[in-house]
Amino acid sequence: MASTVTTSKDSAATSRPGYGRLLRTRGAWTFLLPGFAARQPFAMLTLSIVLLVQHTTGSYGAAGAVAAATGVSMALFAPFSGRLADRHGQRAVLVPGVLLHTLSALALTALALTDAPLWALFVAAVPTGASVPQIGPMVRARWGVKLKDSPLMTTAAAFESVTDELTFVVGPLLATALCTAVNPAAGLVTEAALTLVGGLLFAAQKGTQPEVAAGGHARVQHASALRVPGVRVLIVTFLGIGSVFGGMQVSLAAYTESIGEPGLNGVLYGVFAAGNMLSGIACGAIAWKVAPQRRLVVGYAALAVSASALWTAQSSLLLAALGLLVGMCIAPALITGFTMVDDLVPAGARTEAFTWLTGAVALGQAAAVTVAGQFEDRLWDGSGFLVPMGGTVLALVTLLALRSRLVPAPHGRTVARGVGHRSPVTVD
Repeated sequence: MASTVTTSKDSAATSRPGYGRLLRTRGAWTFLLPGFAARQPFAMLTLSIVLLVQHTTGSYGAAGAVAAATGVSMALFAPFSGRLADRHGQRAVLVPGVLLHTLSALALTALALTDAPLWALFVAAVPTGASVPQIGPMVRARWGVKLKDSPLMTTAAAFESVTDELTFVVGPLLATALCTAVNPAAGLVTEAALTLVGGLLFAAQKGTQPEVAAGGHARVQHASALRVPGVRVLIVTFLGIGSVFGGMQVSLAAYTESIGEPGLNGVLYGVFAAGNMLSGIACGAIAWKVAPQRRLVVGYAALAVSASALWTAQSSLLLAALGLLVGMCIAPALITGFTMVDDLVPAGARTEAFTWLTGAVALGQAAAVTVAGQFEDRLWDGSGFLVPMGGTVLALVTLLALRSRLVPAPHGRTVARGVGHRSPVTVD
């Protein structure tokens, strides 16, 4: 990326893009604060469902399956939501989505408390997941509008990862406290309420949302982000990251239940998320000179190695230490992957690209929740920790085999359109 040298002072500032400079970006706080409030419920959803359904059915397998249905539907519908946001504006997608999610989550809660059959819980779980507001991708798209080709983009990606992980520190602790100390349904009810309030507040910030292409050419100008080979590789790597989140949630809940300390679950998961947050802060403060493709491979290898050790932990202290290490390895991979979207994907499809990646995390989490739940029910205590190992190792093998596809296309190269569009689209 070329840079223009003005004075030595300006050059030094540009070479050291930091959080202070990022947060002084004009208009940033108008979407950061409501965005933080709106994404908080996302960190509570899966765990709240697991704790509620496990309480009403007595089975981690059933609880994991219902939570997985939510995650799968979110993963499938998130890219569609992102594409609609690119074409029609974020507010047009957010408002109806927030309302639908609130009603669906409350319906799922009522069905679980009335001992409804398992199939009814699955039916309610589908719209609950499909309507999860994609706040993170929308905030990242707003940063893209604000910063464009600024060197602060990497810092913004790190800041968003830190923000995500801060929610994953607070969210599980809040969900666990509500479900164990107040009522098993309190976590999901609170999640629905926060989604409603936070989502509507974020939707009200119209001034910072990306512009929508005007006129009848809106559809013609949008190529699908999934047509970019590098995005497909990133989706696989993010599936592996999702397997860590899902496997940790179920396995930590089962472990703390087996030792008679269910309240410890939120603490252990919070330590894991804190490691992610701390390493994310460090990543944003570093002026990287290593190519992002190499950073992703090295960081992901470290994640696979550390995740492979989880199932060997025999004490809460050791499990907390390993969880902290795994968390510290996740943030570099997430930040690097999100940063690479700006070079791989045309501007008009970036919200969709971000939702593909967050959807991949949700899908990997859903699959991991299901498999880990079955392992915990049928095998030994702690066997669910095998899931993060398997997911990250398989994703690492794929990443190593296809890493050449993560190199951005040369300027002017075209990307094929989706079905029904034959004309090429020039990549910016």
